[in-house]
Amino acid sequence: MPQPAPSSRTRLGRHPERGDFDRGTIDAILDEALVCHVGFVHDGAPVVVPTLHARLGDVLYLHGSPVSRMVTTLAGGCELCLSATLVDGLVLARSVFDHSVNYRSVMVFGRARLVDDPAEKLAALEAFTEHVTPGRWGDARTPNERELKATSVLAVPLDEASAKVRSGPPGDDRVAEGTSVWAGVVPLRTVAGPPEAAVGVPEGSELPVYVEAYLRDHA
Repeated sequence: MPQPAPSSRTRLGRHPERGDFDRGTIDAILDEALVCHVGFVHDGAPVVVPTLHARLGDVLYLHGSPVSRMVTTLAGGCELCLSATLVDGLVLARSVFDHSVNYRSVMVFGRARLVDDPAEKLAALEAFTEHVTPGRWGDARTPNERELKATSVLAVPLDEASAKVRSGPPGDDRVAEGTSVWAGVVPLRTVAGPPEAAVGVPEGSELPVYVEAYLRDHA
């Protein structure tokens, strides 16, 4: 897979030591994150839209209604900035100034391409489904023609992307270690709760294996 070289937009100005341009790192963060945020300019004003995403190789896919402002604006060639973040822990230091967060994040810059090829579009929709719930595409009904027409898919190349990662304990060397104030890390992770059946599901229906054992923590 191609390694994105640092650009003027992806090169980190603050804490450059946390930057990572390795495609393996970038892909892993995008594959674990459920939601990304897409920023663009619409009618002269900045807009940031939270949305789902899915990656296939060197391309990140987005989807939405053909008449949504995100789809219509990006399909027109507007520059975008996309970000995805995973919060791994709260970093509590001995001084308030040195408090922080352990995180893994990705930023992507570029332009989106409207997907016209039916095979690529269907593959992208399958990738969305499998990204959220691996194994679901083979069980649920696939999109019909009406649903395909009501859904647009955008492809964003991962040519200009970077990761930024913070891990480890607090860095508050300016404060004496002998202080009585507790310092350390409170780990955070996404935990799935018990599945809740929809109305109409027969009582006693067997849960799919991928629902019963659902995990978002890929680490």
